[in-house]
Amino acid sequence: MSTNLKMTIGLIVAALVAIGVTVYLSGSGENPAAATDAQDERLVRPDSHKLSTAADGKATLVEFLDFECEACGALYPEMERLRADYDGRITFVVRYFPLPGHANGEPAARAVEAAAAQGRFEEMYTRMFETQASWGEQQSPQDEVFFGFATELGLDMDAFKTAFADPATAARVQKDQDDGISLGVDRTPTVYLNGEPVDGPSYDSLKERIDKALAS
Repeated sequence: MSTNLKMTIGLIVAALVAIGVTVYLSGSGENPAAATDAQDERLVRPDSHKLSTAADGKATLVEFLDFECEACGALYPEMERLRADYDGRITFVVRYFPLPGHANGEPAARAVEAAAAQGRFEEMYTRMFETQASWGEQQSPQDEVFFGFATELGLDMDAFKTAFADPATAARVQKDQDDGISLGVDRTPTVYLNGEPVDGPSYDSLKERIDKALAS
């Protein structure tokens, strides 16, 4: 058998093996892109709340947070600074993750979700963090405090109270929490940038990563 014929046969065999591997992966569901998409969906759902959206999609910041969490409260002004500095250049997504040790963390999330039903998510989100010191770390229910915030925002109070008590609202909060748990979130704040967790999130650490993402 000539050398050229051997090389031709070798190339044909290699091509057939490559085709076989492709068919196997397609049929078995072992598609790396699909796995990535599934993970991304747990980070950002179609109904996830976005405080800003970047058209180019180069930088997506996702925060799992608890409105009663003091560490989240401490990070809040740094996140607001990032929002201002990168206005229109990053997508900023908020996910609920009330911790079981905070008596009013879950009700606070429901209050924000009830405000979102009237198109006022951002305003209630802001109100929760700016007033956290006055209602946080309380063992007694703070529902009336949250109703007061809704009144100050000029919301339809009948609709707000109905949404606040609606099991569907609690389920919406729980859905965010379930996504976080499936991703391994066990504390707040937990922040992801483009799908990668950020240890010890701060203005400086996030700015460095965002700049790299935008430059890529």
